[in-house]
This record gives sequence, structure tokens and C-alpha cells, in this order.
Amino acid sequence: MYTLLSGLYKHLTQKDQYYILILGLDNAGKTTYLEQTQTRFNKNYKPTNLARITATVGLNIGKIDVGKMTFNFWDLGGQEELQLLWDKYYAECHAVVYMIDSAETSRLQESLESFNKMICNEHLNGVPLLVIANKQDLEESVHIPDIKTVFNTSAQKIGQRDCSVMAASALKGDGIDEGIEWLVKCVARNKHNRPPTEPDQ
Repeated sequence: MYTLLSGLYKHLTQKDQYYILILGLDNAGKTTYLEQTQTRFNKNYKPTNLARITATVGLNIGKIDVGKMTFNFWDLGGQEELQLLWDKYYAECHAVVYMIDSAETSRLQESLESFNKMICNEHLNGVPLLVIANKQDLEESVHIPDIKTVFNTSAQKIGQRDCSVMAASALKGDGIDEGIEWLVKCVARNKHNRPPTEPDQ
């Protein structure tokens, strides 16, 4: 009887597992964004000192629970040589967060080129895409309409999928809640195309 009740309880309380990729050039603020997300959504999370975050070499992993969902984040290094590893994760992810350093105008074209290589991969067909224009708290940052103008050249490559461009300051935590809310809606809407991973896997 206990086993039956235990199994029923587990079934009723288990959460659908979704995997979210955080991509973008080095120094775009990917790891800071992940740290702030975990801090805001995990009550007992002990955050890293944001001032001590260094460039990611390989992979950072994070997790949050949102309602009946668990988001598992893969924050991948953005250096050119590490971008070669991005496509190893495409087939298993349920959404992509693409970070742009909107204050470093000299690298916007480079960021667009990496974005285009990513979005053309067949394993990402139909996967929701959240573009974060980070560092909007800085005076020299490029505003959202101008970011959209640059990245609108990729509209045909983006194709039929949920896609949004949002302003954020990962360092200050601005825009985090809005981004997660958008992801929750979009991965749920895309379940027929990319179902959640079973909790026991």
C-alpha cells in the first residue's frame, strides 16, 4: 500500500524537465544571467560573487523550478574555439537564450555571425529563441530597436518559431523574470514539437 501511495505522490509532484541553452559570445554576461536567475528562483541558492565571475571554459550548469516545470540550464563558453561544441547540445534542448553584449558595439557583427551559424542548425528547428540584449544599464549600450535592426537580417533563418528580443541587465537582475516567464509559455506551447524529458532520466 505504501509503495502504491508513494508512487502516486511521486507522479503527482514530479515536474517536466526542460533544457535551456545559454549561448553568445564570451563576455556577453551568460554566467551572470544564470547566477541571477538561480538567485531569484531558488530560495536557498548561494550565489557566486558576480564580481568574481570569469570566462566560462566548457559548461556551467544551473537549475530552477517554475510551477510544474524544471528548467535545466546549460551555459556554454562563447570563445570562438568553444562555439564548435555548441551543436552537441542542440538536439536535446527545449529553448535557446542568446545573449548579446549590447554595450560592445564593435562585436555586434561578430555576435550576429555566431547567431546565424547557430540558428541554421537543423536540430534547432522550431525551438523557441529568446535574444537578450544585455548590459542595457550602461550608457553606451545599443537600444533594442537598433539591436532588432541588426538581427532582423536573420529573420528568414529564424523561421517559424517563438522568438523575442528583450532588454536586460544581468548584473542588476533586470529583465530576468520577464525572460523566464516568456520561456515558460513558449516551451509549453512547443511541447508537441519537443516534449519535456522524463523526470527519471
